[in-house]
Amino acid sequence: MIVSPSLLSADFGNLARDIEMINHSKAQMLHLDVMDGVFVPNISFGFPVIKYVQQLCKKPLDVHLMIVEPQKFVNQVRDCGAKIMNVHLEACNHLDRVVQQIHDAGMKAGVTINPATPVCLLRDIVEQLDLVLLMSVNPGFGGQKFIPNTLNKVRELKALLQEKGSKAVIEVDGGVNEVTGRQLADAGADILVAGNYVFKAEDPLKAIDTLVNL
Repeated sequence: MIVSPSLLSADFGNLARDIEMINHSKAQMLHLDVMDGVFVPNISFGFPVIKYVQQLCKKPLDVHLMIVEPQKFVNQVRDCGAKIMNVHLEACNHLDRVVQQIHDAGMKAGVTINPATPVCLLRDIVEQLDLVLLMSVNPGFGGQKFIPNTLNKVRELKALLQEKGSKAVIEVDGGVNEVTGRQLADAGADILVAGNYVFKAEDPLKAIDTLVNL
């Protein structure tokens, strides 16, 4: 299993230390949640922090924009060193255009859908995507409880990707731990985003190992 720890749960007073832990872990990427207080009811961090993280982190950055009008910031995300730019379907009036912008900027394109957004809305875009992120909690805050219906959405999305011949991988974010992680792996998820489960653990490296070995 590919594991992408969520920086949102890190200790920002000891950010370099936590990133160094990720560098020495089996995590394959680092997930960065950018929140604007408009699309979601919280504000996290912006481009200066992403640039700082990129300088320290040896793993690819998976930048998840929980913001309105993400198309305005494609080049800035690229210039911060991101390998993946992830935008919300719900925030993009012209999703096809945004995905093209991301690819033209040299990044992999991901699209995220919220818990109440049906998978079928991705039908006409999945062939162009590198990644689909299913939110298994309502976006905006860490530490929320996993929404069980996500398992059905993973199975539905897996079937859609196979039907359309899409090579996109399935990522899931929210309430991930060793129990829900196992369920998600069985349902067909490829990448698990984990925040509190990793950064609040007594042994974060062991927590990452547990998810990697699911």
